[in-house]
Amino acid sequence: MCSIRTSNLYLIISAGLLLAALSGCAKKETQYHATIRTNMGEIVVRLFETDAPKTVKNFMDLADGTRFLKDGESVAQAKPFYDGLIFHRVIPDFMIQGGDPLGTGMGGPGYTFEDETYTPGLPMNGVIETEERAKYVFQNVVAPHLREYRGESPIEFIADLYSKMEEARGYEPMFEIQVQEVLDALEYQEPLLDKGELLNHVDYGTLCMANSGPNTNGSQFFIVTNKEGTPWLDGKHTVFGKVISGMEVAEAISKVETDPNDKPLEDVIIESIRVAPVEVEVEKRSSTE
Repeated sequence: MCSIRTSNLYLIISAGLLLAALSGCAKKETQYHATIRTNMGEIVVRLFETDAPKTVKNFMDLADGTRFLKDGESVAQAKPFYDGLIFHRVIPDFMIQGGDPLGTGMGGPGYTFEDETYTPGLPMNGVIETEERAKYVFQNVVAPHLREYRGESPIEFIADLYSKMEEARGYEPMFEIQVQEVLDALEYQEPLLDKGELLNHVDYGTLCMANSGPNTNGSQFFIVTNKEGTPWLDGKHTVFGKVISGMEVAEAISKVETDPNDKPLEDVIIESIRVAPVEVEVEKRSSTE
């Protein structure tokens, strides 16, 4: 009996040790890695599909060409959007920018979509009392409407408001207006959510969307080469990935000789961008931590 009890004790101890070991061991997770192949070398980026799902999907669909497939066409007919484009703007100790089909900084895929920079906040309501709130309402609700109508709104309330803002050269004419009044005028169906917490900082090595203002993302992107990051861009550009290898390539690209518009004198070509799922081991935290 004594030996049986001892054996059972060993089994209990062994099982306990195994559970303790498993609680801190590595587990696997699927990540998406983008390989940016250039004529100066390769840059590999881990994509942030959880923080910026729309942006990552757009990037992936452009990279493999499926974004523009027509009904009835097969994936084999897809033409990768980024293949053959250039890094049209590079600045030492700042960033490298590419993804423009025109190669001038003025092109895009023919559509725009919203930023993914903050977590969703609470519905915004009440009176517009500050410049910050006025700017937020204008950029997220009024500006897209004005872009659609090329600055000439057919809605009298909005047209009059914008005219007063142009005359005042600021946001003051929006003060004392109810947020809901603006939403109702534009038949805005969804509640306007205030911005929540910043998702990611625009740090060294991050892959970010280039834009011409809030919610104007398309195909252009940039990689930050400033080792201190660019905190003045936090919240203004969607961060949707970070370089995990090849930063020396990005830095070399940022230092090539350029013209007065920061365009390389000799083309730095994006030969291809391919995205693939990768199984990566990550440290599993203990349940007691």
